[in-house]
Amino acid sequence: MNYKVFLASDHSGVQYKSDLIAHWKQHFPNDEIVDIGPHQEMQSTDYSDWALTLCRDFITARASGNSYTLGVLICGSGIGMSMVANRFSGIRAALCRSEEDARLSREHNDANVLCLGARFTTIELAKQMVQTWRLTVFAEGRHRVRIDKFSSMGEH
Repeated sequence: MNYKVFLASDHSGVQYKSDLIAHWKQHFPNDEIVDIGPHQEMQSTDYSDWALTLCRDFITARASGNSYTLGVLICGSGIGMSMVANRFSGIRAALCRSEEDARLSREHNDANVLCLGARFTTIELAKQMVQTWRLTVFAEGRHRVRIDKFSSMGEH
């Protein structure tokens, strides 16, 4: 299956994002990559603006019937991006710092947005993580029950 993948970063992750996009295209050439930005290094930019844009585009793509949609958000630590993204219904953002985190976030938690910290995760590890994350399938079963429980929590 081919995915539509949205990527965004703040100022600390511009080159990092560019390297991940090149890696993704090399390993998953049939996926559609959408680089939301920023597209050039800048002095400073707010991670929340980029996360908001990615989440809105992600939700729009899902609403249009594209169920095979993923997102990758990058900031200095990954924490800010994950906090913003998880405020949106239907987005399950996971801050990952290891390949096992990446695998489990998809397999057990059906994460659809991967958050990375450019200052804490080497680009080589990030490349391994996105590859593992992209290839891992949600296990369903008992994990579906858990996802369904917390997916409805924002509706109260």
